[in-house]
Amino acid sequence: MDPATLVGILLAFGALYAMITLEGAHVQSLLLPAPMVLVFVATLAVGIAGGTLKDFIVAVKAVPPAIMGKSTPPQDTIDSVVVLAEKARSEGLLALEEEATTAKDPFLRGALQNIADGTDGEELREMLEDEIDSASSTHRTASKFFMSLGGYAPTVGIVGTVVSLTHVLENLSKPDELGHMIAAAFVATLWGLLSANFLWLPIGTRIKRLGDMETARMTLLMEGVLAVQAGSQPRLLGERLKAMVPQHALGKGGKGGKDDGKAAKAAKGAKGTGDGAAQGKAAA
Repeated sequence: MDPATLVGILLAFGALYAMITLEGAHVQSLLLPAPMVLVFVATLAVGIAGGTLKDFIVAVKAVPPAIMGKSTPPQDTIDSVVVLAEKARSEGLLALEEEATTAKDPFLRGALQNIADGTDGEELREMLEDEIDSASSTHRTASKFFMSLGGYAPTVGIVGTVVSLTHVLENLSKPDELGHMIAAAFVATLWGLLSANFLWLPIGTRIKRLGDMETARMTLLMEGVLAVQAGSQPRLLGERLKAMVPQHALGKGGKGGKDDGKAAKAAKGAKGTGDGAAQGKAAA
């Protein structure tokens, strides 16, 4: 689980609370039901109006995974593909049918089953690319919905402020109440800006980022299983897949990690020992 979204949102609201406290104000002065109802309900309403009900449902379903932030490290994906390549090389492609029945990932399970069924490589690539595009489209739809909410919310907040200020102008005969009423009028604008920048935009950006990571994972799996079908050598396949992943995403065990560093030092030490021995023989 990657708690970045929860941590970020809590820190943002924590900073707001700290400012309110340092200014000597009260949180209760911002928690006014009328502007909050207008901002949140109207923002969601115009967001739904700008799309379809299915878009709204897709966006709502994308929120829990976005908050949990679960993703498979690229190195784990590469290791699993290399294991499949070794099994296919030693037992044949039909052995992948057994792996297909135990695979938890539907994308990998379908790919392995098609390989075991003898599907042509080009046809399988087209099929897998279509599935990747479909998954990417779902993430784009959910992200776009929340990004649109981030655009609507500040304007809805201004609408609430204008409505409240109109009410203020109707009560100019009550000067003792004007200060409180004007302050309350700007709470709608505040919640419009807060909800946009503390909630909707971060959630939309998070969904897009996780969608990009999932697309990259599926692409890595696609290239891997197609190479397995073509009979690629497992070690070379692992190196090829590592080359498709950014350096920072591989971690310590990946390309350029500690293991490679240790191997390089060992090779350097062995070379030094060999050179020393050669020099000794020459001196003799």
